[in-house]
Amino acid sequence: MPTRPIRKVSFIGTGIMGAPIAGHLMDAGYELTVYNRTKDKAQALLDRGAKWAPDVQSAALGADVVFTMVGYPQDVEEVYLERDGLIRSTAKGAWMVDLTTSSPQLARDIHDAAEVEDKHAFDCPVTGGQQGAVDGTLTLMVGADEKDVEPLKPLLESFSSKVYYLGGPGRGQTVKLCNQVSLALAMVGYAEALALAERSGVDQETMLDVVSHGMGGTTAMSRLAPRSLAGDFKPGFMAEHLRKDLGLALQEAEDLGFALPATEAANSLYDILCTVGGSRMGTQAISLLYQDDETGAAAGLNWSKIDEHDHEHDHEHDHEHDHHDHGHHHAHEH
Repeated sequence: MPTRPIRKVSFIGTGIMGAPIAGHLMDAGYELTVYNRTKDKAQALLDRGAKWAPDVQSAALGADVVFTMVGYPQDVEEVYLERDGLIRSTAKGAWMVDLTTSSPQLARDIHDAAEVEDKHAFDCPVTGGQQGAVDGTLTLMVGADEKDVEPLKPLLESFSSKVYYLGGPGRGQTVKLCNQVSLALAMVGYAEALALAERSGVDQETMLDVVSHGMGGTTAMSRLAPRSLAGDFKPGFMAEHLRKDLGLALQEAEDLGFALPATEAANSLYDILCTVGGSRMGTQAISLLYQDDETGAAAGLNWSKIDEHDHEHDHEHDHEHDHHDHGHHHAHEH
């Protein structure tokens, strides 16, 4: 356990969520170094006085703590485990905190690799979306015991309103995947409720108000359904990232020997949304799958991409799923 004070913090991945989190660490008085593949996304932090690192290895040098928030598990693996990655490049006793939603097994592997090097790494995925990151009110899911990460509590609390310590490496990721499963089903639920209300001639806003105050209400409905209604599909959390998270959840379930059939259905819908042009829209764009083609096209969807997807996709069963679901979509529209 390191005894040196924590002063120098590096942050890798200054995107929609990472940049505001890094800003809170600066607000808390830590010296910040940042690295991002696209430097422009770190510019606001650099303008505030953060230092720029040209690569992962440079970000690691001299850092007491390195936070990472990158896109996909393969990015996490690359940042941590490659020859010039964090495990090899950080100082003895340094901390590494992965905020990415990633694989529980990968989190365990990274933790173990760090300990061998006399360093400390743990998973700490977050929930609360872009607004939670901006407001510093995220919920954190820490894959460690509270006593084991005591020196980092002030840093974690600088950008969160709730921190859960879950007792061991990978457990933060598992709980985050549970959150994503529940979220995705809630998103599909409100999208279908909106579609049913519209087709029935019921005012959708009134329906949302009624349901939000009943047992059918969800946080997703309260916060994101109004954006769907307003045609606002800007990402607080991108659809392609939720699709990735659902894939991780399904893989974890498969590894544990059981099925998540509703999650499989939600994953199929988000896969379609991403395929037809909605991958970088917010998750609330799932409601577009229930709209007519003109509305979808106005928002940026292109259903002809389904055919391209069928020819190019690596997974054998996608062809069958996509045509079934696309046909189902059009059956309701015409």
